Amino acid sequence: MFEELKGEKILVTGGAGFIGSNLVKKLLNISSYVTVLDDFFTGKEENLPKDKNLEIIKGSVTDKKLVKDLVKRSTYIFHLAARNIIISTKNPEEDFNVNIGGTLNILLASKEFKIKRIVYTSSVSVYGNPKYLPINEDDSINLLSPYAVSKYSGEGYCRAFYESYSIPITILRYSNVYGTGQWVENPYCGVVAKFFEQAMSNKNIQIHGDGEQTRDFTFIDDAVDATILSILNPKAEGEVYNVGSGKETTINELESIILEITSSKAGIEYIDRRDIDNIRRRVLNIEKIRKDLRWVPKFTLRNGLFKTYEWLKREKRI
Repeated sequence: MFEELKGEKILVTGGAGFIGSNLVKKLLNISSYVTVLDDFFTGKEENLPKDKNLEIIKGSVTDKKLVKDLVKRSTYIFHLAARNIIISTKNPEEDFNVNIGGTLNILLASKEFKIKRIVYTSSVSVYGNPKYLPINEDDSINLLSPYAVSKYSGEGYCRAFYESYSIPITILRYSNVYGTGQWVENPYCGVVAKFFEQAMSNKNIQIHGDGEQTRDFTFIDDAVDATILSILNPKAEGEVYNVGSGKETTINELESIILEITSSKAGIEYIDRRDIDNIRRRVLNIEKIRKDLRWVPKFTLRNGLFKTYEWLKREKRI
């Protein structure tokens, strides 16, 4: 289904990170020529395969000249480079420079050169605490963190460049992506990786708050498929899509499934909430992306967690 990208020159910013590296592997499997731009702040070169069709550039999207040079020789762009929510809260200025300034650099270069499509990856953080569930793409925005502000600002620039300069853009709002390739050594990894590390080491699983807060967990393979489909389908141009499972899960339920899968004897420890723990409930309506792109998640939470566990055991990183 992705054959249209065979032989295409593709730029992936943030391509050494968790989602980016999984995306790159999929693109290489379909014989695309891929250039990765990454500053390796959280991403690692070891996440990427050795492949004759892969070029790895150490640098930042804040480097306007470098971005221009890389965009010039690309036909498609997946723009994933960003400071994550924890770093953004600690350093809002760096968040601004990378998440907003870097996105603007990509768009300015794309305006100068003929790009077939850009996919900008945003976040469901822009919804904040929603008034209604499940969350639709046209529901109200409620920005509760610097990260949410910067990701939504990036969306705004994308929409403006689409309307003003006809730059072909698609925006995706990811929800709690987890799975194979998410290393627990990364201090900014998600809750699933942390819970597996604690469970497989028989440490207490630490839950911020009462554990009744909910999230919509998306397995990495599903997120990657949605991302590639969104760059190919003409219907996606100028559109915003939720990328999630459409299922609401409490953190307590997540912990329980992980303990069951790992047969762990770990206990549970409830600790104070963090600054970023300000969202009580989250679940997405994914009907729009299903209708337009014929995408539906293939993995249930349990199946995705089991595949993650099998990968962690093979890699022997825990």
